[in-house]
Amino acid sequence: MTPAVIQLAAEAAERQSAEVTEVGARIAWVIGLVVFIAFVYWLMRQGWKWRGALQNDLPELPAAPDGLPEHRLALTGRYHGSTTAGQWLDRIVAHGLGVRSRVELTLTDAGLDVVRPGAGDFFVPAAQLRGARLDKGIAGKVLTEGGLLVVTWAHGDKLIDSGFRSDRAAEHAAWVEAINLMNSSITTEGAER
Repeated sequence: MTPAVIQLAAEAAERQSAEVTEVGARIAWVIGLVVFIAFVYWLMRQGWKWRGALQNDLPELPAAPDGLPEHRLALTGRYHGSTTAGQWLDRIVAHGLGVRSRVELTLTDAGLDVVRPGAGDFFVPAAQLRGARLDKGIAGKVLTEGGLLVVTWAHGDKLIDSGFRSDRAAEHAAWVEAINLMNSSITTEGAER
C-alpha cells in the first residue's frame, strides 16, 4: 500500500466515526433543563397565590349546619373547580375553591352540602342557590357536551359556578331539575312576601 492510499483510508475512517459525547456538556444541559422546569413551576405557584390574593374579598365559605334534613339527592364524583358565573375560564382559587378533589354532594331542603375529602368542605344554603345546568367545561376541564353539572350560587356579592361530575353521569339531569325547581320555589316564595 502506498502512503497516499493509507492516508485516504484514514481520512475515510475519520469521517465515518461518531463524535465522542462530552459528558460535562450533557450534564450541564440536564441541570439547566431541571432549573428551567423548577423556575416555571415556581412562576405557576406564584400566579396561583397572586390570584388568591386578588380574591381575598370573598367571604369564608359556610359550613354545613348540624341536623340537616333528609336528603333529596346524593352523588359521589369529582369536583372540578369554581369560576365566576358566566366566565368559565375565570377560576376562583380563594378558600380552596380552585382545588380539584373527590366530592360527595348532598341536596337537602336546607341547601347543597359539598364534602370534599382532602380539601375544604362547604355548604350552599338553599336561598343562595341560583340554578343548575349541564355544560361541557369549566376552567381547566373540558368534557363532552352535557358531561358536567354546573351549579350557580351566590356567595357574598359574587355569583359562582361550581363544576361537578358524577360517577354516574346519568344522574346530572335529575340534579339540574331538582336545583332549578328548588330555586324557582324559593324565588316564588320570596316574591309573595
